[in-house]
Order: sequence, then structure tokens, then C-alpha cells
Amino acid sequence: MSESPTPENASFDQIGEVLRNHQSFVLISHVRPDGDAIGSQIALGFALMAAGKSVRLINEDGLPDNLEFMAGSDKIELPPAEPLDVEVAIALDTAAKPRMGEKALHAASKAKIWLNIDHHKSNPSYGDLNLIDSSSPATGQILYQLITALGLPMPAESRDAIYVAVSTDTGSFQYPSTTAATYRMAAELIDHGLDVGKINSDTYDNHPYRRVELMRALLNTLELSADGLVANWELRDKTRIDLALLPEDSEGLIDIIRAIRGVQLAVFFEELVDGKIRVSMRSKDKRVDVCKIALEFGGGGHSLAAGIRMTGPLEDAKALVLAAIRRHIEAAGL
Repeated sequence: MSESPTPENASFDQIGEVLRNHQSFVLISHVRPDGDAIGSQIALGFALMAAGKSVRLINEDGLPDNLEFMAGSDKIELPPAEPLDVEVAIALDTAAKPRMGEKALHAASKAKIWLNIDHHKSNPSYGDLNLIDSSSPATGQILYQLITALGLPMPAESRDAIYVAVSTDTGSFQYPSTTAATYRMAAELIDHGLDVGKINSDTYDNHPYRRVELMRALLNTLELSADGLVANWELRDKTRIDLALLPEDSEGLIDIIRAIRGVQLAVFFEELVDGKIRVSMRSKDKRVDVCKIALEFGGGGHSLAAGIRMTGPLEDAKALVLAAIRRHIEAAGL
């Protein structure tokens, strides 16, 4: 990405000046964190710690079970009740400021400067300094570029966390967002000691049995549109309770129905504890921009991967979203 400053984007040097000239930082990512969110926190956090800075890593929902294998993940903590005495707050991989959660925002409320580093094209540049590159497949890749450009330390925790961040957000380097720079970055991380076999095994071959039970339950709800272009399934709150599911248990499962031959758009509807409905969408065709669909309902994300949180009941949310998808499919001439 370009390092020249724009009205919205800060240069690497401007970000580096803030990192050099301040001593205390709190790094935050979005609720229901995924590999890119937690990986980005660990990556930048340990780079800053190795540079002698005081750093706290907080997340509203804490560390997901499926990412506990990551070196340095024990530093991820729930927001403390009282605001932290820090100079700089850094939002990572978070498309909208409220997505960090009220408790996390309260914990960072004493910060004098907000940095916003992200790759979601729906990000409205809510930081005092913003580094947003929607062409990047993951926030972890932006951080790799930033850390190397500024000559920051790259401890083993940062190295491994960047790989997990980018691997999980690219579908293990399969999504169209993956670039030549992504592969070069991965090769350089391996050159610096990354154990690619072990880290891939820890990331993708270490699921709890309840995740397989969830997959079976989801498949029983699978629906395919008459033209075969749209597949959707749903997760009811009762299933979540019966299987004692954790939020991270469904991570990546939408790729199963996205992979159906002929399907161009996959949708996952999920009842949340608060009565809201979480909608995840994946598109295989650039002509159907799911971020635009998500924005109609107050959501956001990327062209080929986006999400919504909307009011229920699930049946109503499903009807509204599928109708919007149908409009966009027809407008695209599919």
C-alpha cells in the first residue's frame, strides 16, 4: 500500500511517530474476535513490548478457545472495570468503533490518541490517525508491512500471530483477496523460523467434537435457492444451548456451503443471546458485493465477505436479507 498520507490515511511514518513518542498503549479488537483480530493484537502488541513499551491487550469477549494455542495469547484480557492509564489506544481489525464493545471503550477512555488500523472497506476512519487498506486481505498483513517498514522488533509471538491472522482471513490463502505480497510475507515468516506445519495443524486440525455436532445440525437446515445460486443455513439459540456451543465454534463453517458447485453466495443466519440475528455472507462473484447488501441493514465488511447484526425474529431477518440478495443478484445479471 502507499505510504503517502491522504485526508483519511496516515503514512507509516506518521503511525511510527506516535508509536515512538508514547510509552503506554492499549490494543483492542472487535467483539467475537477471530484469528485476524486476536492475531493482530498479539502481533503489534509483542512488537511494541519488545521495543520497550507498556502494552495491554483487551477484548470485550476475551480469548476464544480455538486461539488459545497461539503464543502470547495469555496476554489477551477482558476489559478492566476502571479506565486504563494509557496514552494511546489502537483499534485493530474493527470496522466500526462500537464493535469494540462498551466495556473495552470505557477501559480505553483515558487515551489521548486513537489509532485505527484495519482492512474493512466500510471503516469510516474513526481514529485520530487511520491506516485502512481495503485491498489488504487481512489486518495482519498491514501490520507485517508496518512492523517491517518501521524496523520494529519481530519476536516469535508476532511472527506466528501474523501468519495466523492472515491465514484465517484468507481461508488458508485461498480467497481472491490473497495477493503475491501475501505469499511473499508467508515465505519470509517461514524464513524467520515459523513452523508452518505445526501452526497450520493447531489452527485447522484441532476442533472440539461439538463443532462437528454443530456442522451436522447446520446441514439439517441447509436451503438452496431454486436457481442454485444462494445457499443458506441457520443456527437457533436452542441448538447453541443443547450443544453447549461457544461463539468461535462456528468460525469458518460457512465455507462448507460456499464451496457448493454453482453457489455464488452463502448466508449463515444465527440467533444471538440478546435476541438479535447475526448474518454472515460470503460471495464468490465480484458482481455481487455483499458489503453493499450489509450496509442496507447497518452492517459492513468486504466485497466478498460481510456481516450484519439486526433485530429478529430470525424468520423476518431471513426474509429481508434473502430478498435484498435476490435484488442484487438480478441487478448483477446472474
